[in-house]
Amino acid sequence: MSRPRTLVLFDVDGTLIDSQSHILGAMDFAFKIRGLVLPPASEILAIVGLSLPEAFAQLCPEADAQERLLLVEAYKDSFANLRGSASASALYPGALACLDRLKHMDDVVLGIATGKSRRGLRHVLSNPDLAGRFATTQVADDHPSKPHPSMALQAMTESGAVRGVMIGDTTFDMQMGRAAGLKTIGVSWGYHAQQALRAQADRMIADYAQLVPEVQNLWGET
Repeated sequence: MSRPRTLVLFDVDGTLIDSQSHILGAMDFAFKIRGLVLPPASEILAIVGLSLPEAFAQLCPEADAQERLLLVEAYKDSFANLRGSASASALYPGALACLDRLKHMDDVVLGIATGKSRRGLRHVLSNPDLAGRFATTQVADDHPSKPHPSMALQAMTESGAVRGVMIGDTTFDMQMGRAAGLKTIGVSWGYHAQQALRAQADRMIADYAQLVPEVQNLWGET
């Protein structure tokens, strides 16, 4: 008997790829060029997953809207330069093998929901190892920031799935997934503290080899 069509929806930064050095480098540039004090790395990583306007609103609550806009543009410019001059952000160990296994399961469709821009995600998916794998891709350009459920809801609609699970490294991912009626799996290798993530995730995994069994276990399947 066939199983219900299932959307496995991935976050990108801190989940599929390790872009920490690019994120911190671009933040350093943005704050310096605007003459502002750079927040600690822990505070910066805590906002990864939010849209850039929302991220800077949290990092710089005293800044006005114009200043935040200038920070966003400076960050984007620096991130693009870092991305162009450095090696591509590395996929986490086991990610490709896991994606291969999921993609060849008849009842599974893959998707992305990320705080990246469409331009940023396009660059990530230009990697031949990732190109063509995802049936639906949702980005910050088209939706409210996580944890609003808009991205997850649209991904469910586009994929034609009847159930879904959000895979991510931040509490924002877990909150978005839950708000959209999805199951949630947190990954231990990303940017948010494991304790906070564990409190909001249905499951936690320590490496990609655990993902497929955990997805199946969410619905009591093997």
